[in-house]
Amino acid sequence: MTIDMSMPGSSGLLNTVGKRNMKFFGNRYVLALTGAAGIGGFLFGYDTGVISGALLYIRDEFPAVRDNYFLQETIVSMALVGAMLGAAGGGWINDAYGRKKSTLLADLMFALGSIVMCAAGGPYILILGRLLVGLGVGVASVTAPLYIAEAAPSEIRGGLVSINVLMITGGQFFSYLINLGFTEVPGTWRWMLGVAAVPAIVQFVLMLFLPESPRWLYWKDEKAQSIAVLEKIYDSDRLEEEVELLASSSMHEFQADNTASYLDVFKSKELRLAFLAGAGLQAFQQFTGINTVMYYSPTIVQMAGFTSNKLALLLSLFVAAMNAAGTIVGIYLIDRCGRRRLALTSLSGVVISLVILAMAFILQSSSSLCMAAANGTCQGALGWFAVAGLALYIASFSPGMGPVPWAVNSEIYPEAYRGMSGGMSATINWISNLIMAQTFLSIVGLVGAGVTFLIIAGIGVLAFIFVALYVPETKGLSFEQVEQLWKKRAWGSRGNCQSLLGAEL
Repeated sequence: MTIDMSMPGSSGLLNTVGKRNMKFFGNRYVLALTGAAGIGGFLFGYDTGVISGALLYIRDEFPAVRDNYFLQETIVSMALVGAMLGAAGGGWINDAYGRKKSTLLADLMFALGSIVMCAAGGPYILILGRLLVGLGVGVASVTAPLYIAEAAPSEIRGGLVSINVLMITGGQFFSYLINLGFTEVPGTWRWMLGVAAVPAIVQFVLMLFLPESPRWLYWKDEKAQSIAVLEKIYDSDRLEEEVELLASSSMHEFQADNTASYLDVFKSKELRLAFLAGAGLQAFQQFTGINTVMYYSPTIVQMAGFTSNKLALLLSLFVAAMNAAGTIVGIYLIDRCGRRRLALTSLSGVVISLVILAMAFILQSSSSLCMAAANGTCQGALGWFAVAGLALYIASFSPGMGPVPWAVNSEIYPEAYRGMSGGMSATINWISNLIMAQTFLSIVGLVGAGVTFLIIAGIGVLAFIFVALYVPETKGLSFEQVEQLWKKRAWGSRGNCQSLLGAEL
């Protein structure tokens, strides 16, 4: 292993030569860390997905909810308010106290919120429980990708971080399965919402026995503990290389007794560029409609003409299964095709499918087209056309725009700012998510489902342009190489002569 330090203006980090051929299933220890951390993703998916089915029965139990779109949207979106707050604070908690303690805190919030929702005697206690669960979701959405990425070899980092996204989509699928399974059980929605306490407790116990992130330990000057963790991941030759990269990087980072500031992200040109790319991806992930589809898929199915609660849940279960299956495809492709190409291909399919979905609803609303059809045959056909558009949307979105924003945000920031910047970016995700969830039904009521999906398709076009212009390829790059990439983008050949905080426009 050699590091070429001879090039002018180079730190040598981009010229590292070493054996980087670890296979995805090549280290059981890394997979175990990934699986344990991914339970946070599972809870993220379950708690955001379960409300879509539970809402059908909450409306039946509480008349005040049944006839009030705003109250329905608030029950759905209060978890997003909590997630927004949790992500904003979670970044700082991750940097100050580590990934492990942040995960334990998220589990406590998950368990407490689930118990409150299960016991809720009215819609406002239910909203409080959704807020608590949301806080856990927000912290977990920052922590799990960071923990996985910082333990993952660079050549399989994208796939491993995408396992967390698979756990999110798996949690959403499981939530629909639970929704369907409890349709005939007394206290239907209480069981649906209360079950989430179980995996939260399981993860809490597992995390007590797992190590802290090796990169966070090294940054906090716990080098011996960091190397002890890295020894379980790499062989001796690769270990030497990784430690040397960490040591080189730490020369440019804040030391453990320094405190990074949120304002620092905007003072440094390279950090601003990285944050623009990361936060932009997170915003477009939501504004292209994914969680609107997941939260309201039973409602969308009913809008398409399938009025049975059970059938709506069954079709939504199929949609969630496609989402999880598509994420598996994304895990396979993200370290082969790269993040950028995968996102662009995904967005192309998303735009096409949203246009199909929009046209199905527009044609369905034109009653004159179906007036001549006996027994609603035309209406039924258009309903299935809408479901097909929904399925195509999931098949396009899940391999690309599902995992790519989380993978990119886990790897594009320097260590001293990784939790903070990741938290800020995740907060953008949740703010965008909140806007979509809180306004979707109201916009549909105002302009119709067809026009609403056309608007989202237009946002998909803007997202494609954004990725093409502002998101670089980070496939296979070490964290140190990614940091140098942003310096080169910000300053060209002068990139390595600029200090992280001395960079001003």
